[in-house]
Amino acid sequence: MTEQDEIPPFLYVVVCAAGIAADVGKLITAAQEREWHVGVIATPTAMNGFFDVAAVEAQTGYPIRSAWRRPGDARPFPDPDAVVVAPATFNTINKWAAGIADTLAVGTLCEVVGRGIPVGVLTCVSDDLAAHPAYQDSLIRLRGMGVRFGYPYQGTEDEEFRWERALDLVEPGRY
Repeated sequence: MTEQDEIPPFLYVVVCAAGIAADVGKLITAAQEREWHVGVIATPTAMNGFFDVAAVEAQTGYPIRSAWRRPGDARPFPDPDAVVVAPATFNTINKWAAGIADTLAVGTLCEVVGRGIPVGVLTCVSDDLAAHPAYQDSLIRLRGMGVRFGYPYQGTEDEEFRWERALDLVEPGRY
């Protein structure tokens, strides 16, 4: 197999319902600049106006997934080489750590951890929620599973959500 024949790496981007999700196109652009192909999986709540669905689909060339496919339906994405969750919310982090796979997004996260696929997470959780004991326990549990976390984001006015940090967490040789 020559270098030209190699299949480009595929990145799953899991998007949760946080205000910063409106800028997920920045993450997709950064990933594409690093030669990733990108498929987006969104929580059902994130699909309700948290980001521009049509723009993201146009940017990736793939439909956004937010619901389970029916038996016999073709898989819309190839298997991932890595997964990033950005922004990751309190709800998603806690459900994922507990193994509550009640949405496609959380079910996918549960599966990829079991397969040993690199996962990088940029959280978007308020200080008050981050102080909750269940959240702290969830972070410990997910880190124990090999999930890599970037610096937490609380959404203050002087703070920038640096999307590219999620990619740094999953690229070989960068972590």
